[in-house]
Amino acid sequence: MALAASQAHRGREGPLPGAASQAPGLEVGQEDPEAGWEAKGVVVVGKRKRGNGEGTIVRRRDGRWMGQLMVGYGPDGKPRRRTVYGRTRQEVAAKLAELAAQHHKGLLPSPEAITVREWASRWLERKAREVRPKTLLLYREELAYALPSLEDPQAKDPLGSMRLQAVQPAHIRALLDGLAERGLSMRTVKKVREKLHALFEEALSLELVARNPVAPVKVKAPAPEKTGRALEPGEADALLEALDAYPDPRMGLALHLGLALGLRRGEILGLQWDDLDLEEGVLTIRRTWVAVEGRGEISDPKTPNAYRTLPIPHSTLVRLRAYRAWWEGTFGGLGTPWVFPGTKDPSWPLNPNSPNHALRRITQRLGLERVRVHDLRHSYGTLCLARRVPLEVVSERLGHANPTITLNRYRHVLEEERRGWVMNLEELVKPNRAKA
Repeated sequence: MALAASQAHRGREGPLPGAASQAPGLEVGQEDPEAGWEAKGVVVVGKRKRGNGEGTIVRRRDGRWMGQLMVGYGPDGKPRRRTVYGRTRQEVAAKLAELAAQHHKGLLPSPEAITVREWASRWLERKAREVRPKTLLLYREELAYALPSLEDPQAKDPLGSMRLQAVQPAHIRALLDGLAERGLSMRTVKKVREKLHALFEEALSLELVARNPVAPVKVKAPAPEKTGRALEPGEADALLEALDAYPDPRMGLALHLGLALGLRRGEILGLQWDDLDLEEGVLTIRRTWVAVEGRGEISDPKTPNAYRTLPIPHSTLVRLRAYRAWWEGTFGGLGTPWVFPGTKDPSWPLNPNSPNHALRRITQRLGLERVRVHDLRHSYGTLCLARRVPLEVVSERLGHANPTITLNRYRHVLEEERRGWVMNLEELVKPNRAKA
């Protein structure tokens, strides 16, 4: 009788065949809505005293074992617990030990219920204070490929509706593969991955997640194309003549500044007369005028180094002084501060897209290959480097963060320069023999 009773007792405490290892809908380590031993379905069977910080283990009425570890207190002052489940007491004890070790090392994130979409919205709000409007728009567009509900709250958004801590690398891999199958270029997919990585990296730094689920997921994109084409000296000369003859002096001079000073389009259009000293012959970049969602908007320069003061070449200074006289006769009585005021509303600069249209018409008339406004800046950097202007000087004039960026982006090797480099190996290794 005693033996039978003992066997029966062990049978009640043993694992049930096919029992789940954790409560449905909960991840290991998540707070259990049934927290508290008197919760429904929990029976304390053979509860054993454990050390402080080791957690407590009980057996549930359905046969599973449950352990809880207190990890601190919430804003409301109530204890916050982590809950784990297992088929056996030993399994739960092992899980609790792992949780306790992570907790003591500070690696156990707070059990927040925030979703990926909610976290992405907060992240974008913070970025709005750190980046330019146009950059923020790109961030939102790239994240919206992965989280459609950022643009349409009613859109189906599997990843966005997940808890931040529940996301696994497999979820990220499946999402990125799905974007590629939809026809997005691998370069776009890589951009989406970069934004997701940044999103979770900040959550990791704030200890909201235990690891970044995007980090192990890699995307290989094709090598980037050349950032732009540089004009040959003959092409640049022909373009400068055409700009001098352009019917609209505003557009002609604006494009001239892009080629003669290497300015960005937004930097040119954002110029005010207070930024120019025509006596000293210097120009200062303080703001930009950029297109954001189809309309112009004032913004800060692209980088801290983009705030810069540049010497104006003599030939360009002569053009600026002549242009100022024309401007005074046309816009002088309107009280506008802009060097290149708009046609319909002179209180604001020209439409950000206007230089593109004008340059396209000019280059077509000259018979040149397609040239973008930004290619004028490329041409300035390349022509300066080809004429042996020190790299550091060119980098400073272009407003780059460091000379490496200048070298990587703007050192297009011109046909004229390539022909000039004829290297004689004998002359390099043994000069006297080469002359013999």
